[in-house]
Amino acid sequence: MISYGKHFIDKEDIKQAIKSLKSDFITQGPNVLLFEKKLKEKFSAHAAALSSGTAALHLSGKALNWSSGDIVLTVPITFVATANTVLYSGAKLGLVDIDPKTLNIDLNILEKKLKFLKKKGKKIKSLIAVDYAGNPCDWESIKYLSKKYNFSVINDNCHAIGSKYKNSFNYAAKYADIVTHSYHAVKNITTGEGGSVLSKNLKIIKLIKNLRTHGLKYFKNSKKISFYDMENLGFNYRLTDFQSAIGISQLKKINIFVKKRKEIAKFYDEAFRNVNNIIIPPVSKYSSHSYHLYPIQIDFEKINSSKKAFFEYMKKKKILLQSHYLPIYRHSFYRKKFNLKEFPASENFYKRQVSIPIFYTLKKKEMLKVTSLIKEFVK
Repeated sequence: MISYGKHFIDKEDIKQAIKSLKSDFITQGPNVLLFEKKLKEKFSAHAAALSSGTAALHLSGKALNWSSGDIVLTVPITFVATANTVLYSGAKLGLVDIDPKTLNIDLNILEKKLKFLKKKGKKIKSLIAVDYAGNPCDWESIKYLSKKYNFSVINDNCHAIGSKYKNSFNYAAKYADIVTHSYHAVKNITTGEGGSVLSKNLKIIKLIKNLRTHGLKYFKNSKKISFYDMENLGFNYRLTDFQSAIGISQLKKINIFVKKRKEIAKFYDEAFRNVNNIIIPPVSKYSSHSYHLYPIQIDFEKINSSKKAFFEYMKKKKILLQSHYLPIYRHSFYRKKFNLKEFPASENFYKRQVSIPIFYTLKKKEMLKVTSLIKEFVK
């Protein structure tokens, strides 16, 4: 089977994990600190390593002091964790449709929403903007709006590790108050499960490091005996030392990983560019895409077929696809909270979107198989 995504762990990753497992530290230890240091060096921001991207989003909301009555906006085309972490704090979730030209947040709709709220004497607390599939948002414009309407910004950067915005690799923390990463198995780098928070604001990172460890502060008395005190109501969101060892090793290869993803994307672009009823992923003029995903759009109505039929057809041919994502408003939990008619671009994208295989070890013959089968289906 050829899956839409797959992790890559090499001998050096395994070597570093074993070395850590044989050490005196298996939970928190020196590799966690070193991983955070390497993240800081790579992305020019303070870093806190965490157990998942979801943990990163949750603690970001805590650090920004979300509470009941606050309004936090994001997009419908994202993983449920982005939306769920807003509700964890008791804040109110709002959705803004995507721009079909970028697949990221539609900034015109966003500003209309901000103006409407302002007229009613309201404002949003925060915006979570998602760099979908690895294509960065228009961050200069988001920064401008955040200053104009006085709200904080989180960059859900989980798809875009290795992307560039205006030629900058470490753009994310420059424009957002907080950046969240995921190191889940199929992300551009992996620690199995894992994530991090990045920020230029050291106070935010210090608070998140406290919250990830039950809100505990550790100190030593005059006899250098360790004690701890719970300062905040925290959580167990710690990344282990052996996962951090893998993360350090993986981070060294990020440029190689992204280079391969771009090569695969270029192959797909050339294969599909002139094929009727297929739309290839957009790349914003100010961005360099890292292709965590390669989401094509197929006009199933025009070819008298369905998304379900396409998935079944490809599975019979031993190719596993994925849909990114079922829009937030379509999940049964959220269905009564939103009206799908408010999100025409997201709805249209969802009906057409399919994520096809893209990962580091994908072979040329496998790419040829994928493209030939898709062309055969849509003709």
